[in-house]
Amino acid sequence: MNVVTRPPLTADERTQLTGWLDLQRSFVRMKCEGLSDADAHRKLLPTSPLMTVAGLVSHMRWIEYSWFTEDLLGTPDTGQTPWTEDGPRNAEMRVADGVPLARLLDQYDEECARSNEILSGLSLDDVQKANYDDDGPASARYVLCHMIEETARHLGHLDIIRELFDGHTSYNK
Repeated sequence: MNVVTRPPLTADERTQLTGWLDLQRSFVRMKCEGLSDADAHRKLLPTSPLMTVAGLVSHMRWIEYSWFTEDLLGTPDTGQTPWTEDGPRNAEMRVADGVPLARLLDQYDEECARSNEILSGLSLDDVQKANYDDDGPASARYVLCHMIEETARHLGHLDIIRELFDGHTSYNK
């Protein structure tokens, strides 16, 4: 995924929301450019050993899948996800161990493309087909807003980790 520009200042709601999400998504790959696989898997935070670049990219990929494919479409888990009923917490971060960063980024980009395809067939008012919340199903609009928040929050984690590696900050590599 190439770095995209901000959405137009006066665009419609869908263009604004998908534009901001796509912009945040594009920064994920940018923040990873030039990192070795060893750095992508390096554990810098003793109290959060899963908080690696690779773990974050894997988490973001599977969260895209969870919200768009499982929740919005209602597609049941066919066993390909890293989560199991009695499995370890944060399994989506654990499955990144040993996986090359380039492959994790490609999987993330592919998942984002699937998410966008799913969204293109929905109204922002459509609601999840799978509902795990006591408050009821969320709208596609809610999912988009949540994914902007989720992606931006983890992009901040990537910013910090990248700065700890080599001093690069902000939108610089």
